[in-house]
Formats: sequence, C-alpha cells, structure tokens
Amino acid sequence: MSAPADAAYQGTTGAFSEDAARGMLGDHARLQPCPTLDEVFTAVSNAHARYAVVPIENTLAGAVPGCADLLSRHPVRIIAERIQPIAHALIAAPGTTLSGVRRVLSHPVALAQCERFFAAHRDLQPVPTFDTAGAVAEVMTDGRTDTAAIASLRAAAVHGGDILAENIQDFVGNFTRFLLLQRGEANEPLRAGLKTSVICVLPNEPGSLLRALAPFAALELNLSRIESRPIREAPFEYQFHLDVGPCDEAVRLGKAMTRLHARSRVVRILGQYEPAPHPSS
Repeated sequence: MSAPADAAYQGTTGAFSEDAARGMLGDHARLQPCPTLDEVFTAVSNAHARYAVVPIENTLAGAVPGCADLLSRHPVRIIAERIQPIAHALIAAPGTTLSGVRRVLSHPVALAQCERFFAAHRDLQPVPTFDTAGAVAEVMTDGRTDTAAIASLRAAAVHGGDILAENIQDFVGNFTRFLLLQRGEANEPLRAGLKTSVICVLPNEPGSLLRALAPFAALELNLSRIESRPIREAPFEYQFHLDVGPCDEAVRLGKAMTRLHARSRVVRILGQYEPAPHPSS
C-alpha cells in the first residue's frame, strides 16, 4: 500500500487550491488532486491524505458551495488557514482571438468573481466546470477556438494556453480563504490568541439565535463569520457555522462557549488556529 499523500485538494495541476496547498505545506509537498470537494474530504477522513486544503469563502463570491456542509459531516478539524490572492485570466488554445470566443469554462465560484467581465462581453456564455485549471486542460485538449477558460496565469503556463486577458476579476483585491484540515476531532482545551471555528444546532424556537450569540457580544468577542446551513435530516432546520476572532483570555472564551453549549442542542468545535494576516496588512 502506498504512503498517504501530504495533502488532498480539489482541482488539477495549476488550480488555486494547489497554490494554497503549496503555500501552506511547501513546494515539495506530495499533493493529491481530486475532482470534487467531497473526494477531498473523503481522502483525509480515510487517511489517504494526511491533510486536506479546501476553500471556505471568497471576498467576491462569498461562501464556497458545499464546503461548510462537508465540514459538518466529516471527522476533521481545522488546524490552519491561508488567505490566497486570486487573479483570473482568460486562457485559450493558441491561435484563438477574444473576438472569436463564445464559451468560457471555469469553476462556478470563479465565474461569479468575473461578473463585470461578462457584463462587458455579453456574447460570452459562462459554462460551469469542476475546476479552473481543469477548464484550461479541457480547452487545450479540445483545441476549439470558440472556447476559453478562466484560471490563473500559472494554469496557462502549466497547460500551454495563450492568455487573452488578465486580471478580469471584478476587483483587484480578490482573495479566497483556505483551510488546512486534519483527520480527528478538536478536543484540546481552549487557548487564547487563536481563531475558533464552531458548529452549533439551536432549538427551533423564537429567539434561539439571539440567545446563543448574545454572550459573545457581552464578552466582547468578535464573530467574524456566521453561515447558516440546512440540516439534511431535519427539513427547514439549520446549523450555524461560527468563526470567533482571537481572544486574549481563554477563560473569557470558555465562558462564551459554556453559554453556547447551554443554549444549543449540539455544539462542535471545528478547531483553533492562528489567524491568517489580513490582506490589507
């Protein structure tokens, strides 16, 4: 049996997730590309990879579809995060001109980050695919001059594509937050100075969300992210994913978590980890 990969990521060679994985683990890390996020989580859950690198949110497109749900369904914990700059290019097979392109392939989140480009080029049809770099590989394999892909400049270099346009994302300041995951539950005592990610399921009754979150405000703890996700087994009931900003006192954080436990049906700590530097810093 072969040794597990250092990390699994969603996409193919040249994907932004691969860039994030190398940024977290180094250029010599042995990486396992997977077609879907589900397969990435399965790889780390089944110990086929030591870690997983997954995108959780983007500054333009918002939450990455499916990631929060997979976090709640798999026995994994968050051990680090990375803020990855994202710059998109329009890439095509050699000999293609922008005026001749009619279809543009890319990951749905990448397409959502380039709405202004599509608004300015209304003859271009966005076509969702499973991956940015994979879209470039598909365009190169097909060789069609009416089709292009949106991906990174590195993806163009890796797969031999021509660059028709650069920096086509809606804003130059475009960033994706990636998480580094490891198999296992987060059972360590709460520590000060770290970001804390939590899932909670609240009673389905009036005021339950307010009562659950009020202690964080009372204790001056910053909830930097709140995402609600439907519970598949309970129609029209929801779980909440919370990111709590670093606290300089573990006791104060513990008080907030104790009150959250008392007001929730389920609480699961996903992990504590060093907050990534803010892009503007």
